[in-house]
Amino acid sequence: MKTSSPQTFETIVIGSGINGLVAAAELAGAGQRVALVERNPQIGGFIASGELTHPGFTHDTYSSWHPLFVAGAAYGELGADLHRHGLEYANSDGYVTGSVAADGSVTLAHRDARQTAAAFRAPGDSQAYQAMLGELGSRAQTVFGVLGSELRGAALGTSLGAMNLSWGTLKNLRARGIEALVRDAVTSGRNYCSARFAGPEADHLWAPWLLHAGLSPDSASGGVMLPLMALTMHQFGLPIVRGGAGQFVRAFEALLRERGVTIYTGAEVTQVLVKDQRAYGCVVASTMPGTPENLYATEAVLASVTPQALYGDLVPQPPAEVAAEASAYRYGRGAMQIHVALNRPVPWSDPRLAEVPLLHLSDGSATTAIACAEAEAGLLPRHATVVVGQQSLLDPTRAPEGQATLWIQLQEVPYQPVGDAAGELDPSGGWDASLKHDYARRIFERIERHAPGFGESILAFEVIAPTDLEAANPNARRGDPYSGSAELDQNLLWRPTPSAHHKTKVDGLWHIGASTHPGPGLGGGSGHIVAQTLLGGQRRAQQRDVMIGRAKKIWNQVADATLKRK
Repeated sequence: MKTSSPQTFETIVIGSGINGLVAAAELAGAGQRVALVERNPQIGGFIASGELTHPGFTHDTYSSWHPLFVAGAAYGELGADLHRHGLEYANSDGYVTGSVAADGSVTLAHRDARQTAAAFRAPGDSQAYQAMLGELGSRAQTVFGVLGSELRGAALGTSLGAMNLSWGTLKNLRARGIEALVRDAVTSGRNYCSARFAGPEADHLWAPWLLHAGLSPDSASGGVMLPLMALTMHQFGLPIVRGGAGQFVRAFEALLRERGVTIYTGAEVTQVLVKDQRAYGCVVASTMPGTPENLYATEAVLASVTPQALYGDLVPQPPAEVAAEASAYRYGRGAMQIHVALNRPVPWSDPRLAEVPLLHLSDGSATTAIACAEAEAGLLPRHATVVVGQQSLLDPTRAPEGQATLWIQLQEVPYQPVGDAAGELDPSGGWDASLKHDYARRIFERIERHAPGFGESILAFEVIAPTDLEAANPNARRGDPYSGSAELDQNLLWRPTPSAHHKTKVDGLWHIGASTHPGPGLGGGSGHIVAQTLLGGQRRAQQRDVMIGRAKKIWNQVADATLKRK
C-alpha cells in the first residue's frame, strides 16, 4: 500500500548502514530535510544484535567492535548526542587483543603500548615496536588526512587545502620521510614485520588483524594498516556497545527522529530519477503503508550501495566507462559468523586469555596467508584464522550470571566452496545446514585444543554463512562483508574504480558506503566526508584535527618512554 502523494526532501539517503546513518544525522543536524530509505524492516545494516542462540544471551549479529568509530570524525560530530540518546560503551583498560599459535604460544597486546613492547623477547624488538608507533604518530597529519578527506571530485581543492597538502607541504613531508611512507603503503604486513622485528611477536599479534581491513598478510598497504591498527587499539581499546549493538542503532534512530529525518523501512529503491544529467529523486518499491512510490530531492541523493548496483541497476544509462569499470569491480573473500551460548566462560589453558576481549587463533602471517589462499581457491581452509570475541567479558549483561557468549568470525571462507583443504568435508551442496554445522564443529575443535572442556560448555550455537550475509545485505556481494576487495588497486584514489568516486558524473548523485573511500569499517568515513562536503566542510577540518591530536597523544607517550629508557 502506498500513498498517492509524493514527498520532497532536500536530501535522500539510500541505505542505513553506518555511512547512511552518519550522513543523514549530520545533514539533518545542519537543518536539511532528509529522508533515509532502507530495504530491510529495520535500519542499521550490519549493526544488529539479538538472542540468536538461547534465551538470555545477547549476540552482536554481525559487526561488534567500535574502535574505528570512536577514533573517527563522525563520532566527534555525533558522539555526544548519541550518548544522550542512550549509547554506552564498555571497554578494557588491560589486555585488548592477542593471538594463540597452534603450539599454544600466546602473544598479547595491552592498552599500554610500553607494556606490550616489554614482552617482546628479541633484542631491540621492544624499541622497534615503540618506534613503529612513534613513526606513525609523526605521519598522523598525512595518514589521517588521507583517510578523512575527499581525494577526488569537485571538492578536491578544498579538501587538499584542509589537509595542508600543498606542493610545499609535500616537499616538507618528503624531507621527513614521505618516501618511506609510500614504501610502507606498497609493502605487505608480513614483509613490514620481517623487516623491522627479529622476533615473531609483532607479526603474530597484528598480521591476523589485516583480515579486518579486507586484506591478507601478503597484500600491499599492510605496511600502513598494520601499525595503524596497533596505534588505534592502544589508544582507543576495543569498545563494544553495552547491551548489544542494537542499542547503537536505537540511539541513532532516536537522534535521527529528533533531527526530523523521515525514515522509510521495508522500502527498496529500484531507480534513481535523473533528468538532464541531474538526480532529482528515486523510485521506491514497498508494501509498507504510507510509503510514496516516488521520493524527490532538491539537493542530493546519496546511495550506500555497491558499484554494480549503482551503475548497473539504479542509474539509467550511466557513462559507458564508469559502467564498464563498475562491472569489473572485485569482491573479496566470504565471511562467516558463529554465535555460541556457553554455560561458563571459555576454560582457556592460559588463564590470561580469559581477560582478553578479542583473540585470533593463528600463527601469524604463516598460517593466515595459507588460509586466505585456500579460501580464494574455493577451498574450506584446513586451519582457518579463528576470531574469538568474548563480549560478555566486557559487558556482563550479554549473558546470565556465570555464563558467557562467544562471537566467532571467520574471514577466509569461500562463497561457493568447491572442496575442502583438509579432505574431510563435502561442500557439494553449498552452504546448507549440514556444511554449516560440520564446519562450525571444525572451528570448535580448534578452540578445544587451547581450552579443554570447551565443547562441553556449549548450550547452543548459530551459524551465519557467506550466503546468509548476502541475503541479509545486498552490499555483501558473494558474502564479502567489506563490500569489495580492499587491495591497493581498489583502494584510496581508486575506490571503487579509477573513474568513479563519491561525487558521480550525475549531478547531485553521491556514492557512499564501504565500496567507496576510505573503505570498510565502522568509522562512518564516507558518510561523514560526503555530508561535510555538501555542507561546505566547515567542521571537517576541526574533526580531523581531533583525530590527529588523538594519534599524536600516544606518539608522545611512546616518545617519552623511549627517552626515559635511554
